[in-house]
Amino acid sequence: MRWMILCLALLAGSAQAELTYQLEPRQIAEDVWLVEGSTDNFGRDNGGFILNTGFIVTEYGVLVIDSGPSKRFGEALRAAIARVTDKPPILLILTHHHPDHALGNQAFSDVPIAALEGTRRLLAEQGEAMAENMYRLVGDWMRGTEVRLPTQTLEAGELDIGERRLRLLALSGHSGADLAIFDERSGVLFAGDLLFHQRALTTPGTPGLDVWLEDLARLQALPWQQIVPGHGPITRDAAPFVQMRDYLGWLDQVMRSGAERGAEMNELIRTPIPERFATISLSRYELIRSVSHLYPRYEHSVLQRIDQ
Repeated sequence: MRWMILCLALLAGSAQAELTYQLEPRQIAEDVWLVEGSTDNFGRDNGGFILNTGFIVTEYGVLVIDSGPSKRFGEALRAAIARVTDKPPILLILTHHHPDHALGNQAFSDVPIAALEGTRRLLAEQGEAMAENMYRLVGDWMRGTEVRLPTQTLEAGELDIGERRLRLLALSGHSGADLAIFDERSGVLFAGDLLFHQRALTTPGTPGLDVWLEDLARLQALPWQQIVPGHGPITRDAAPFVQMRDYLGWLDQVMRSGAERGAEMNELIRTPIPERFATISLSRYELIRSVSHLYPRYEHSVLQRIDQ
């Protein structure tokens, strides 16, 4: 009997060990750290760690940017920060409400959680459903995770924390409420999911591809030295902007021309992927999702009312 109990305990311990986020912060500028996720889709092998998070160490404490996909991730992020500095987190800023960026909030319940008002509203409206979907996608990684709403509202403008001045940009192209954070001292731009790089973009909450393109122009005009996209490798050049504009233009043309000729949605999701996008992670998968999200709008735009 004792042997059986020991075996069960060892199995439980092994399963617990497997559900451990391996977070390795990497310094990308003075006092600025990146925790880089994969460009894969949500899965039980990665626990939803598909995003880039980061933090800035200030004289007063640590500013954390996005909390990750689960309570377990948020706790691992705090532990990773503690390996870098003995200063505590003093503020968590959310770039937007999507589950991979905001479901680790519980781990930061002892500090202010700040976001745009739109992000708070969207998380309140959609958070429970997103959390349930994450449970289906990644399983036990989500155990104990509950939605925790922001406690402070941010607006566009400047935010001073000690010697750091952050420029906050309130945009909307990706999710309807998107916050980009530019650290003036280091020149690092945390773009959130307004920028994807070498990973196909997601479109479930976009108000329109034209809005997204306008947001990209505002971000590119900043005097950045490094870009941290929400997904994909960081860069010191404009490659993410070039790739994003190219992809958004192609996606718009696919759906616009399809609507004009009366194509069915099933036809568009089989559109050949251009060679220049073939190496971008999840390009076919995200094309299918984007067509399902956006094509009805394009169809509606070409329909003529019969009552006029």
